[in-house]
Amino acid sequence: MAHPRHTRVLDDLRAQIARVERSGRTRRAVLPFGAPAIDGRLPDGGLALGALHEVGPSGPELTHAAAAGLFVGGILARLNGPVLWCLSRRDLFAPALSAVGLKPERLLFAETHGGDSSVLLVMEEGLRHRGLAGVVGEVRKLSLTEARRLQLAAEASGVVALALRRWAGAAVTDPTAAASRWRLTALPSTPLPVAGVGRPRWRVELTRCRGGEAADWIMEGCDVQGRLAVPSDVADRSASADERHRAAAR
Repeated sequence: MAHPRHTRVLDDLRAQIARVERSGRTRRAVLPFGAPAIDGRLPDGGLALGALHEVGPSGPELTHAAAAGLFVGGILARLNGPVLWCLSRRDLFAPALSAVGLKPERLLFAETHGGDSSVLLVMEEGLRHRGLAGVVGEVRKLSLTEARRLQLAAEASGVVALALRRWAGAAVTDPTAAASRWRLTALPSTPLPVAGVGRPRWRVELTRCRGGEAADWIMEGCDVQGRLAVPSDVADRSASADERHRAAAR
């Protein structure tokens, strides 16, 4: 049996080591969403910059794909500087990105003709340039090796990388080196007291987060400044109702 004095010495030593580790830890640069429910689930209180993140729709419907694209646009709208958007098909609706705060003058489009492999090569090259706010690549598939290359390039430059996963016939569940993985579902818009279409409403799912836990939320889509908002009728629900919703959604 250890002597009580020895036990106290060991406890003191462990406490000192823990303090040194905490003081030496570099806080990562992050971009908060401004929604406490989401930021509270993310390490350091926001989306990690200088990292790769994956975003995709929950199904093949165009409304879900549009929600995923606008979610990415809203993230980049809250950063400063030009954005490199890599794609292989001319089906991006720029006015919709402008509506969530990502203005056309900030966008640099790189259209490739070799499919996902070409998009990923352009993404990796773009991530070497520190003057960019972010790099987006529209791809169907992203292998673990390719994700690691993008993650390392993003870490080296400090530029955020966003892989916008097009629907490939199934939900994205393959292994990844990305810091986080998001899934978007378009829901009926926020009801208005008069006839008309209200603010878009999405189910935002964080399906993977390095250093964090999976979660999902019902949110109003990005506004003209790229910000999400909690619908008033959802914000008024009890915590137990939120937990039941999350359990049912999984």
